[in-house]
Amino acid sequence: MALSDIFSQLRSEAAKVVVGQESVFEQVVIAFFAGGHVLLEGVPGTAKTLLAKTLARLIDAEYGRIQFTADLMPSDVVGTQVFDLNSSQFHLRQGPIFTQILLADEINRAPAKTQSALLEAMEERQVTIDRASYPLGDPFMVLATQNPVEYEGTYPLPEAQLDRFLFKVRVDYPPAEAEEEVLLRYHTGFDAHKLDAVGLQPVVKQAELAQLRAEVQAVTVEPGILAYITRLVTATRRSPDLLLGGSPRASIALLQSSKVHAALQGRDYVTPDDVKPLAAPVLRHRIILRPEAEIEGIDADDAVRRVLAGVDVPR
Repeated sequence: MALSDIFSQLRSEAAKVVVGQESVFEQVVIAFFAGGHVLLEGVPGTAKTLLAKTLARLIDAEYGRIQFTADLMPSDVVGTQVFDLNSSQFHLRQGPIFTQILLADEINRAPAKTQSALLEAMEERQVTIDRASYPLGDPFMVLATQNPVEYEGTYPLPEAQLDRFLFKVRVDYPPAEAEEEVLLRYHTGFDAHKLDAVGLQPVVKQAELAQLRAEVQAVTVEPGILAYITRLVTATRRSPDLLLGGSPRASIALLQSSKVHAALQGRDYVTPDDVKPLAAPVLRHRIILRPEAEIEGIDADDAVRRVLAGVDVPR
């Protein structure tokens, strides 16, 4: 089955549970098939946790959750070696990171030492404990959340941590009609903690992932599109609005996600219209605004839009 057909089924099944966040769900699906991680930024109560649990069910993957707090230690995330008195040997007690879809809830509430425990896992799909390396599941995806309003008791994510996320997705309030639909569902018995009762069916089997990844890899990218992606990212490094532009990893992220976007639309080639809508989620967490731009009321998305407007689109 083609990835575009898979995506249609994923949207149809997810609609049984998640209402009003279709764009967010699409970006999370793109990140999953691109092999990346997602930082979800939104106020509480906008279905971020529900979306992560739904995705795990739809792709038949193991789901785990870590509630990040100020006293969380790295060993609470990755695990630790425990001495067994009976065998007189150490054995690994795995931490919650040993899963496939990991929800890192309120990731910015943990100090940098604990956040750094995710760096190796997110980049290399393994963790190192007492000089021994342990591979993580396949697939492995981190969906991290943070609150854009409440900053008391939080720690800003370091640039190295932010750069590990393929996308930063903003989760806004749903439209009024979607929120009314949510109320109607709860009124008629829906319970977000009892997803079994909704009849949510897995769409993607683990055995199909290799084939779907091969389909994404086979998507054609013309030299003009490669040059367009390069010009976009390098333009962020020269933008008068920015102190820091996108890194080469941002270029790779934009390429890989654009190929998935094309495949989801049923095409085996990338167009500029696959690249442009993904520029903001790829770049908004990788760039740093100049103080003058912030004073003018410009945010990261505004800066990305200006860059897009200044780069010629290939025909």
